[in-house]
Amino acid sequence: MDDSTTTASTGNADLAPVRTLRMTLAYDGTNYCGWQVQPNGMALQTAVEQALLDFTGESIRVVASGRTDAGVHAVGQVVSFATRSSAPCHGFLHGLPVHLPADIVVRQVDEVATGFNARFDAKRKWYRYLIHNNPIRIPFLRNYTLWQRTRLNEQAMHAAVQHLVGTHDFRCFESHWPNRSSSVRTVFRASMTRATGWNAWDTNASPVPAAGTAAEDFLYFDIEADGFLYNMVRSIVGTLIHVGRGRWSPEDLNRILARGDRTHAGETAPPQGLYLMQVVYET
Repeated sequence: MDDSTTTASTGNADLAPVRTLRMTLAYDGTNYCGWQVQPNGMALQTAVEQALLDFTGESIRVVASGRTDAGVHAVGQVVSFATRSSAPCHGFLHGLPVHLPADIVVRQVDEVATGFNARFDAKRKWYRYLIHNNPIRIPFLRNYTLWQRTRLNEQAMHAAVQHLVGTHDFRCFESHWPNRSSSVRTVFRASMTRATGWNAWDTNASPVPAAGTAAEDFLYFDIEADGFLYNMVRSIVGTLIHVGRGRWSPEDLNRILARGDRTHAGETAPPQGLYLMQVVYET
């Protein structure tokens, strides 16, 4: 049996060269207080770092591309870390999961240049928010979607989010502003699509477009930007719900952006429908 599938072989760790690894994770965030280590509960970062300690024998601090909140999920969270372990990338890929909880999955491991930082080197991030739009709630989806009983107008919601594309000050969608030195961000694409099913794992294909039947009861809100403010995506979704119900028009998104006041936007949607789908780097 290859020991790399259980515990890494480090040899003389003091003499081994330092390597930088980039690892892509998927996880169900239901049972965690968020990504970042916190005193009030189990963090995803804690679980990953403990697994690395068990696997390599090293105390490793990982850097994540983004700090997802409690209850938020990921399909493509990227982390980076330095290690003296001699285990190959495929050893980490197949061996580290032995030490991880079942709700965290390692999707890919690459060796990258020294100095790579999963957070600061990220160029774009893609988030998806999933809404289950049906008169009957499915209890098995309660931790993975936002349920909306009333039929939402996805065409109006899609028209509304086109006002977000481009470079804007998004302070109206930031909780407890200011949290950053600047609230200006660039949104490269945004869309609202009604689909027949839910395939959160597929990052290569768009949802199947709706054909106008009641069976198409999932709404995908996709947004890709160079960065996001605290609760920005969830605040946008809460605003879009008002558009989907006909309370606000798509053009009201321009009004909200122009005023730059959080009180003029909608409520912050709950975390369970939010997924970090993909992080894009230059190489």
